[in-house]
Amino acid sequence: MRNGYHLSQIVMHWFIALLLPIQYLTGGSIERTHHAVHMGMQPASSDILQHTIHNYAGLLIGAAMVLRLLLRVLQPPSPRKRLKGQHLAAALLHGSMYVAIIFQAALGVVASYVTFAVAPLHVIGSNVILAVVGLHFVAAAWHTLVRRDATLDRMMLPRSDQPRTWTVKNAKTT
Repeated sequence: MRNGYHLSQIVMHWFIALLLPIQYLTGGSIERTHHAVHMGMQPASSDILQHTIHNYAGLLIGAAMVLRLLLRVLQPPSPRKRLKGQHLAAALLHGSMYVAIIFQAALGVVASYVTFAVAPLHVIGSNVILAVVGLHFVAAAWHTLVRRDATLDRMMLPRSDQPRTWTVKNAKTT
């Protein structure tokens, strides 16, 4: 039996991982669009497109992160043997990622559809996420390159709850 995460959790993890860079690449368009509007100018069409992509990708990330949290609760990953400190560090890092990303998505909704006054908090949140994701990346690299354990495999190869048995059919021999 291969331990780790279910396929649904792995798909959600990598989906979110692919969407997060989009947020950083399109985030600057928000400020440019709002400045243009406040100055009585028409924003560039590319900024409007990026602004729209940023908003919808943020909504997708927020929804995906909530779904991922529910999946983690309903289908917890198989346990690993870790040192106490490593277990605590991993739990804190993952917990902070869930909180930061879900809170960031909520702030984005408020900034976009309720009041732009929370925009400075949204910018701070993006820096927090960048730091936490950076730590997550460094930890994954450390496990892969230094410890050479199967930590990264857990998020790449789906968990198999049933041990697989492989049989080879007897070939006719003459």
